Amino acid sequence: MIRDDWHPNTSDTPKPGSPFIGDAVKSYLEGPPRQVPGFSSLHRMAAMLIAERAPEDGRVLVLGAGGGLELKAFAEAHPGWTFDGIDPSADMLQLAKQVVGDRGSRIGFHEGSIDVAPEGPFDAAVCLLTFHHIPIEQRLETLRQIRRRLKTDAAFVVAHVSFPQTEPERSIWIDRHIAYGAPDGADPALLDHARKAMRERLHILAPEQEEAMLREAGFSDVTLFYAALSFRGWVTYA
Repeated sequence: MIRDDWHPNTSDTPKPGSPFIGDAVKSYLEGPPRQVPGFSSLHRMAAMLIAERAPEDGRVLVLGAGGGLELKAFAEAHPGWTFDGIDPSADMLQLAKQVVGDRGSRIGFHEGSIDVAPEGPFDAAVCLLTFHHIPIEQRLETLRQIRRRLKTDAAFVVAHVSFPQTEPERSIWIDRHIAYGAPDGADPALLDHARKAMRERLHILAPEQEEAMLREAGFSDVTLFYAALSFRGWVTYA
């Protein structure tokens, strides 16, 4: 789940815990493919890494499942897998149900944070484009909650915004992120708004901090598999 900060309608205020509501939900499906380099390939890589250890009838936990794009990709690639999708936004979960269509019979949808996830144990977990929305003080506990729901040695795939947090590198990477995701002919005022929103609303750590936190949460063999401009992705094991 990644917020489309280009949406010009500022009257739709997100409810607590959810960055999506109203018109922002409708525009969501156009956002990630434009904003995230190699978006469809990220889904393919994540499914491949999960499949290295998950069985053909594996059960997969998906945190930040609102919108349904990764659920749809995984369900199409692996018809024997079942899923539990977690998201704080009822609107986004409703969109996910529409996106996955008849594949929804293999998916349980749960509104809330990781606390509402079934206990498992799961054969794998994935969290794409979501952790930069989670306050840093909640990150470690979220990771621990994911890990304890996984079978021993099960894979966890995570990818989101991560770049150096010292200046001037931080500002440079924010500018790059905004420039890549900008629609053609974007109003400069909207560009400035998006930069401000990214600085104030996203919770970003440097890659080395991300890896250290995964290890602190109890994961092992933390390996970078995806790096694309402002995004990083890791596979690690419970």
